[in-house]
Amino acid sequence: MTDLRAGQLAPNFSLLALGGKSYSLTDLLTSGPVVLAFFKISCPVCQFTFPFLQRLHELYGTGTATIVSISQDDPRPTQRFNKEYDVNFLTLVDPHPYPVSNSYTLTNVPTIFLIEQDRTIKLTCMGFSKSDLETISADLASRNHAPTNPLFRLDEIVPAFKPG
Repeated sequence: MTDLRAGQLAPNFSLLALGGKSYSLTDLLTSGPVVLAFFKISCPVCQFTFPFLQRLHELYGTGTATIVSISQDDPRPTQRFNKEYDVNFLTLVDPHPYPVSNSYTLTNVPTIFLIEQDRTIKLTCMGFSKSDLETISADLASRNHAPTNPLFRLDEIVPAFKPG
């Protein structure tokens, strides 16, 4: 759970990416909205969710929005996770004792936020929610005045919800 809801301001932060560069939320928002996904590598629901976040990145992560993950694990295991799940969008590391995760009042992962350029939270998703990911996809498509591309394939069996 998180206490942060739609309409509230997302806390600003500054974290290091896996490559060592520092990013702040303010910097990330300069090019458009941010989809922010907190995770742990050992979380099975995170493992299930991240391939769909990668699809969002492939559909909208170049010009429409920035897809960013925030790992609660050390850089090396996080790099292995990204390789195993074919994640190639920006990954930041929230080191123990997780100051950014705490500022977002997280108790579960994955937790995903759609954040507008003025830092207003538009959507909060805890666990895996098919409808929330479809809502994010539709929102990002509408910013390009384009039809929504399907995030889930017809041949996939995808549950409506998996708690984190």
